[in-house]
Amino acid sequence: RIILESGAKPSHLKLELTESTVLENVDDTIAKMRELKLMGVSFSMDDFGTGYSSLQYLKRLPLDQIKIDQSFVRDITNDPNDAAIVQAIIAMTDALGLNVIAEGVETNAQRDFLDMHGCHSFQGYLFSEPVPIEKFEALLKK
Repeated sequence: RIILESGAKPSHLKLELTESTVLENVDDTIAKMRELKLMGVSFSMDDFGTGYSSLQYLKRLPLDQIKIDQSFVRDITNDPNDAAIVQAIIAMTDALGLNVIAEGVETNAQRDFLDMHGCHSFQGYLFSEPVPIEKFEALLKK
């Protein structure tokens, strides 16, 4: 209702949901997500891997993107377990036809590792700290 009343373009909206939010009432959440998806809204699963999600539910969710949690990204260059988890998430998103983005990228080594393994979208202080809109617009002009 709010999308229709506001005149917002649904195709310009991406809702980020955490695993715990989605799993509170899975069937109801999926139904609501599908309804919004039909309007053009896209969905991203935030903090992926930190909750208790079932891969069974993951394949039912009308997602467009998975965000790799920063807790896995932080040590990917020196912890083989984190590296393996990140590579598995990237492979899984590729197989499911989803986009993948890594959170908390702070070093060139992290970015290079992710890029080499198929994750080409990043968020983190390597690029910028969170800034007010005015400063963001100024950064875009540079």
